Amino acid sequence: MKNRRSQIIIGAIISVALIISIFVVFNYKNNQVSEKLDSGEPSTEQKSNDKQTAEEPKTPELPEEPEVKPDKNGYIPNQTLPTEPTYIDGILIANKRYPLPSTFAPKEDITARAALDTMLTAAKQQGFDLVAFSGYRSFERQTTLYNDYVKRDGADAADRYSARPGYSEHQTGLAFDIGEKGKENIWLTEEFGETPAGQWLLTHADEYGFILRFPQNKEHITGYMYESWHYRYVGTDIAKEIKKRDITLEEYLGVN
Repeated sequence: MKNRRSQIIIGAIISVALIISIFVVFNYKNNQVSEKLDSGEPSTEQKSNDKQTAEEPKTPELPEEPEVKPDKNGYIPNQTLPTEPTYIDGILIANKRYPLPSTFAPKEDITARAALDTMLTAAKQQGFDLVAFSGYRSFERQTTLYNDYVKRDGADAADRYSARPGYSEHQTGLAFDIGEKGKENIWLTEEFGETPAGQWLLTHADEYGFILRFPQNKEHITGYMYESWHYRYVGTDIAKEIKKRDITLEEYLGVN
C-alpha cells in the first residue's frame, strides 16, 4: 500500500515538474521576441513581407493622352481610315468618329433587304407606295457624290448632309433612303417626313428593325442634319428600344 502511494506521489511530482519546464521554455521564447521588437529588429515574418514588398515592381504612372477634339464639322483631324470596321456590342457603326476601311465592300445586307421588302409591302397595304431609291454605296461612289456636293455647296454645308468617303452608313449595306412613288420632288427633303407616308414609316419602322438614323434636334449627336428619309437596319429588338427611349444609335451604344 505504501509502495502504491509512493508511486502516485512521485508521478505527481514528475507531472508538475514537466508543466513548469514547458512554462519556462514558452516564457523564454516570448521574452526573446519581445526583446527583438523592442530593439527594432524585424521578426522573420516581417523580414519575409519586407522582402516581397521590395521585390514588387512599381507601375510607372503614364500621362493621360490628350483627347483629340472633332473639328467644326464633327470629324477627327487627320484621322486615317481603319483596316477593320468597328462593331460595338455586335452592331456595326459608321459615323464621323468611326469610319470604315476603304476596302470594306459588303454589298447590300440580305437580312436588311428582306426586312425592307416586308416593310414596303406592309406600307403598300395601307395605301403608301414607298420605295428605297438609294441603298448600298461603295467607297468610290461615295467619293464621287461627296466631291460633287462640296463643289456645289462647299465643304461646311456638305458635311451636314453627306458623309465623307469611308464615313457613310450606305457603305455598310444596312442603310436605305426611302421616299414615296409619285412624289419624287420631295425625296431627300424634310417635307417627306410630314406626309402621311413619311409619318407611317416613322411610326412603324421599328416593327421591321429600322430606325430613323438622323432625327430632328440630334445633329449635335449624330453629326448630320435631320433626314426624314434615311433609315438604318439594326434588328427589331434594338429598333424598338431606341424608339421607346427616343434616342439615337450613338446614344444607344454610348459613343455620343
